[in-house]
Amino acid sequence: MSGKCRDCVKTQHFLVKYGNAFDRDAVMKRFIEGENRDQSILFPERLDDYIGEDNPVRAIDVFVHELELKSLGFDGMEPEETGRPAYHPATLLKIYIYGYLNRVQSSRRLERETQRNIELVWLTGRLSPDFKTIADFRKDNGPAIRRVCSEFIALCRRLKLFTETLVAIDGSKFKAVNNSDRAFTKGKVQGRLQQLEVSIGRYLEELDRADRAPSLVTEQRTSHIKIKMRTIKAEIRRLKGIGKKLAEAPDHQLSLTDPDARCMATRSRSSPIVAYNVQTAVEAQHHLIVAHEVTNVGNDRGALSPMAEKAREAMGTEKLTAIADRGYFSGEQILKCEQSGIEAMVPKTMTSNNHARGLFDKRDFEYLPEKDEYRCPAGQRAINRFSTVEDNMTLHKYWSSACPRCALKPRCTTSPYRRISRWEHEAVVDAAQRRLDQNPWVSKVRRQTAEHPFGTLKAWMGSTHFLTRTLPRVSTEMSLHVLAYNMKRLLQIFGTQPLMQMMRTS
Repeated sequence: MSGKCRDCVKTQHFLVKYGNAFDRDAVMKRFIEGENRDQSILFPERLDDYIGEDNPVRAIDVFVHELELKSLGFDGMEPEETGRPAYHPATLLKIYIYGYLNRVQSSRRLERETQRNIELVWLTGRLSPDFKTIADFRKDNGPAIRRVCSEFIALCRRLKLFTETLVAIDGSKFKAVNNSDRAFTKGKVQGRLQQLEVSIGRYLEELDRADRAPSLVTEQRTSHIKIKMRTIKAEIRRLKGIGKKLAEAPDHQLSLTDPDARCMATRSRSSPIVAYNVQTAVEAQHHLIVAHEVTNVGNDRGALSPMAEKAREAMGTEKLTAIADRGYFSGEQILKCEQSGIEAMVPKTMTSNNHARGLFDKRDFEYLPEKDEYRCPAGQRAINRFSTVEDNMTLHKYWSSACPRCALKPRCTTSPYRRISRWEHEAVVDAAQRRLDQNPWVSKVRRQTAEHPFGTLKAWMGSTHFLTRTLPRVSTEMSLHVLAYNMKRLLQIFGTQPLMQMMRTS
């Protein structure tokens, strides 16, 4: 150990032993000192000096300043002639954009931040609305806030950011403000009633045992069982009442806290969660969310065409290629996309279990369009026999007369004839599958493009995800999250100063 180090150790021991008598001021002068709290400042510094030129809060200020808030439909743009003056909607909108950009979504937390956060103090001009005012602004201006999110996409379109016409469509479940114990389905109510009936039977057996042999069951235990049985009977009456309400509900679901939330199955959980299904369309070049929608439908089957149409409108393009996972596969949806000029690339799902049973599936049968017939694995012709309508879809039925005598029949079907169904617009689905087969890289692009924003947004939201209730308010909250995500993307791509200049000139 060097002499200097030994001196340092000696000094530390000296401070510990004689700290009260040692001149601490002399030692403190060796460190960087802050300002004296009791010192008055004659000429205060400008508030603007506390905010750097590249601070993202300046971009928020410019973005809101360039908006036509009145045309977007914000309430309170025309102040009342009497009464207490109100806060300008621009001030409250800036607070929300800043909050969602910095993972502060609660109105009470935003109120505290306006009092102590120097960036919000600068952004609002030292204004500090109370939490009720902040919360009411989000509640009363939902449609206008959602239009602001669309305005940011329009800004991106004016900046020529959508040069590639490829979008990835995906959906994810976001937890609602509704505990699973307060959400009911028909199966859940029936299962719970069966459990309660079993509990009552177990308690009745114990009471019978107490009657036969009082020494085996204490009096305290008997009193406790009677109380438990009264509680269980009350719960049974409540569940039966909920069952009547479920029968009247259109989708046979009931959520007591958030009436619009629904039980939805997820891949990562063994049991369903009470959630909303958020649909997004993400463009593949800059990974911006160009369109989104919050639904309470638990599957993605009918969302392909609506989301693709929204994305095309937002991007301002005539041609569009939409890629999605197999959860979006629907012949009707692919047909709608084709009719509107959108190329859909969705993996085809196999609903038959023949392959799992070791039998030939539909992929083993070759369709011959010029003859309108199929060639089976044995080389026989399966001709068009008749047509039928199932679920509003016209289906053609094919089979071969050689099935009873075919040597491959044990590997084909257990029925007398192997029947093949073909939708009247099956050629559109086949064309979409060929596009996907010719471009196998799109599956990787879809995962990299569509799934990353969901992970980022859920990390920002925290474990609770949504903080508001009912579908319209949840949609507003999701729009603020999407707006913050897109703004942060542009800040990373261009930087604060260039983006502010683009906002002013676009």
